[in-house]
Amino acid sequence: MLIEIPQVLTEGQVREYRARLEAADWVDGRITAGAQSALAKDNMQLPEHHPVAREIGAAITAALQRHPLFVAAALPKTIFPPLFNRYSGGQSFGTHVDNAIRQIPGASQSIRTDLSATLFFADPEEYEGGELVVEDTYGMQEVKLRAGNMVLYPSTSLHHVRPVTRGARLCSFFWIQSMVREDSRRSLLFDLDMAIQQLNKNIADLPQAVPESEVARHFGVSVQLTGVYHNLIRQWAEL
Repeated sequence: MLIEIPQVLTEGQVREYRARLEAADWVDGRITAGAQSALAKDNMQLPEHHPVAREIGAAITAALQRHPLFVAAALPKTIFPPLFNRYSGGQSFGTHVDNAIRQIPGASQSIRTDLSATLFFADPEEYEGGELVVEDTYGMQEVKLRAGNMVLYPSTSLHHVRPVTRGARLCSFFWIQSMVREDSRRSLLFDLDMAIQQLNKNIADLPQAVPESEVARHFGVSVQLTGVYHNLIRQWAEL
């Protein structure tokens, strides 16, 4: 499942964080690449321990934990501290798959990378190229989002970033270990969650003239589906 998470950051946050990121000292992006990825990777990156990266990364993590669509789609157990990269002057990242296990910097904890995320800090018209191209069982999709929006996709996917031929592409990227390991199961749970939310909205929007028995019938269906959702979580979650 590939899904756009809109408005992770507000316009004000994007402006503030972007100014701080652009003023920071960047290094060769291959510092965090594995042996194979390093052959395909050509970009700049903010060092993991840079104070700006840590502060803005913490703000992103906090925003995601409050974002209902992200929580519904990812069912996050652990969010890797966000990293930051920049592409310009023809830089790109060839086709690769993300490492299965990542150690959290400065900690003994490692995470399994179930989901990959890219959060955009530059609008599409500010640069040419730079599309994130994700290949999976659902086909090939090109992603280039408004600043403040994020894309979430399975870390098992082959993906690449096309060359940036004008301007600069500035993003945050990171990984999530989900409570539910399998993408197909997360997709089912997400669809069920969205259906329950829509049903509850429909119930709230019912005209006052609708008999109470009809409202109760709809509410009973919602309760049943919610029970199914939580029982599936109970079966599939890894804590």
